[in-house]
Amino acid sequence: MGLSTGVGTAPVVGDLGLEAVEYVDGPMPGGGGTGATSGGVFHLTAFRGLRRGEACGQKWTDTRLDNGFITVAKQLVVDGWEVYEDDPKTDSGARTIALDSDTVAALKRHHARQEEDRAEWGGAWVDTGRVFTRENGEALHPANVTRRFVELYEEIGLPPIRFHDLRHGAATLARAAGADLKVIQEMLGHSSVAITADTYTSLFPEADLAIAEAAARLVPRARPATGPETGQDGSEPPVPNGPDPSAGVPAPDGTSAHAPLTQAAPDEESEAE
Repeated sequence: MGLSTGVGTAPVVGDLGLEAVEYVDGPMPGGGGTGATSGGVFHLTAFRGLRRGEACGQKWTDTRLDNGFITVAKQLVVDGWEVYEDDPKTDSGARTIALDSDTVAALKRHHARQEEDRAEWGGAWVDTGRVFTRENGEALHPANVTRRFVELYEEIGLPPIRFHDLRHGAATLARAAGADLKVIQEMLGHSSVAITADTYTSLFPEADLAIAEAAARLVPRARPATGPETGQDGSEPPVPNGPDPSAGVPAPDGTSAHAPLTQAAPDEESEAE
């Protein structure tokens, strides 16, 4: 099942299934508290392409839901089992990403659930300032996010995919919507367009074909002319039988009557484009 964008299909997110993205948007069964188990972390990754560590490291101070933007400024890195905060993976990893309205709504619902957890825990609440936390406010361990994702697709009965495939799905969604490689590179935080192209060569052809077809449909087709020199349906009139009356008649300047009056310079047309 593919996730339709109106232009193309995103195969990676399609493997997860649209129903799974909707499923993870709310509190997930078997996880305990709402803050730790909200699917907002999956939603943000699937639609805007954050890395796992970036999503886990995201802070509310860098999240502007009223304006529809987030700034990726930190990530959580796993070393063995220890977790520490660090700058994004590359210089380009520090970036500002626009959010679609559905993602903004999902994060607002998540924030409301997190505030319920904060009230329930009272003074025991650990104020990390993270967007995605455990039910007591502690930061999520990135490995536990992956573990919960595995539980998710097993609960739904889907074939196994990697958590990182959600990021690939976000790139494919963006391409299917018409985004160029530079926009996708900036969204994903790659250091160069070449890396984006090399990484997603196998995923983009179908989306590129869909974009090409959609672009062609935007161009109005010229209506065939009608009149004495064309048929009523716009077709050329039939050529009468017999010899060409102009055959053998020299042109006024001595050139062949069928020779072009001008000769285009080599590559003139391509240069004009």
